[in-house]
Amino acid sequence: MIIANLVITSMLTCLIWIIQILHYPRFKFVRESSFTSFEAFHTKSISLIVMPLMIAELLTISLLILKNPQSLILISSLVMVVLIWLSTFYFSIPCHNILSQKHDIQTIEKLIMTNWPRTILWSSKFILAICLTKGVIYE
Repeated sequence: MIIANLVITSMLTCLIWIIQILHYPRFKFVRESSFTSFEAFHTKSISLIVMPLMIAELLTISLLILKNPQSLILISSLVMVVLIWLSTFYFSIPCHNILSQKHDIQTIEKLIMTNWPRTILWSSKFILAICLTKGVIYE
């Protein structure tokens, strides 16, 4: 289960960095005439990739905590997952809802800025997942 958690977290971490550095900034360069179609494609496509991984990540970390409820690393990891979900639903989804209606540079900028917490949280969780793996391998 620890390896599954590491693999899922590493996939999400790589994905969020690609989205943060490459994909979201690209939104600014899409023509207004095709932007809502582009946004609809993005939202549908990325959801097919991200949502199953996010659910799997939540399930694996929850199962790991059930096996070792005193682990500070596991509890910290779960807190990070919860904060990622909250950030997704509180910041990212509302931005995408606006962008599904129109090309709006301010909303794109807000999406990029408010995506940094998820990027940092997933990167931090990835480091914790590596620590968990090392503990299993070397202990």
